[in-house]
Amino acid sequence: MPKLDERHPLFLLAMDQRSSLLEHTYDESGGEPADEAESARVRAGKQLVYRGVLTALAAGASRERTGVLVDELYGADVARLVKEAGLQLAMPIERSGREWFELEYGDDWMAHVDSFDPDWVKVLVRDNPAYDAEPRAQQASDLAEVATALRDAGRPFLVELLVPGTDEQKASVEDYDLDLRPDLVVQVLEYLQDHGVEADVWKLEGLDRSEDAERVVATARRDGRDSVQCIVLGRDAPEEQLDHWLRTAAPVDGFVGFAIGRSNWEEPLEDVVHEGLDTEAAEGLIAANYRHFVDTWLEARGDVEDGVDAGGI
Repeated sequence: MPKLDERHPLFLLAMDQRSSLLEHTYDESGGEPADEAESARVRAGKQLVYRGVLTALAAGASRERTGVLVDELYGADVARLVKEAGLQLAMPIERSGREWFELEYGDDWMAHVDSFDPDWVKVLVRDNPAYDAEPRAQQASDLAEVATALRDAGRPFLVELLVPGTDEQKASVEDYDLDLRPDLVVQVLEYLQDHGVEADVWKLEGLDRSEDAERVVATARRDGRDSVQCIVLGRDAPEEQLDHWLRTAAPVDGFVGFAIGRSNWEEPLEDVVHEGLDTEAAEGLIAANYRHFVDTWLEARGDVEDGVDAGGI
């Protein structure tokens, strides 16, 4: 596993969106490309986003701490370029747009992992203690099988956990994210761990209070899981909200970076697709957004070293 701790963080630019990307950026309501030409446009968009990463590197970003989370479906070329560039590569194995976890390539999923050799194998899971017990248990069992296979193969496992509130839960509190979600995240982590889902890194929605971040880390590391780490996901939040989540998490031991996607690239990419924005200008905006979030983390943490430029990121 790549070296990863509080003083050697990982800043992932996430672009593994698939069905949601088709719906929101390319106006395909079903989340699938209309034809091969549409698929090519999506692939080209991911390449544009990656050039934004290269622009950030050219401006001083630490190569060792920079990573890219990208899918095989539309981002295979980007994944290969990331490896060639010596950046950290994370790749998803879940099928996009499903309510419950499902493997993208079925029983052949490990062969796809082996062909790209990512530093991190990622799954997205949605869970909530209020969900129906039977599909929850089946999902946990499926994830545990993946966790075991990856551990046996010596491949680090990154689990992106979303805990969407039910209508009843949201109605029961003034602010779901602040008042209820932290408790639910703790419960879901314990549930998944108890069902055999062992992650090396948990990619989690931002938390508003440091005490909640500390409690989540303590849960992720309970019962001897001392090496488990956490990173913050972006959830397409506005910059001000994301900055707050990053500043909350960065000083907490156990949080070691972030994986932010659409907040970096969604608006510039949409302006290219729909408004004819110059691609070089879009790449510059993506790089600036990424640098902003890295700077926010570094300023909040204060003790990062190992390849991060003192005058930038």
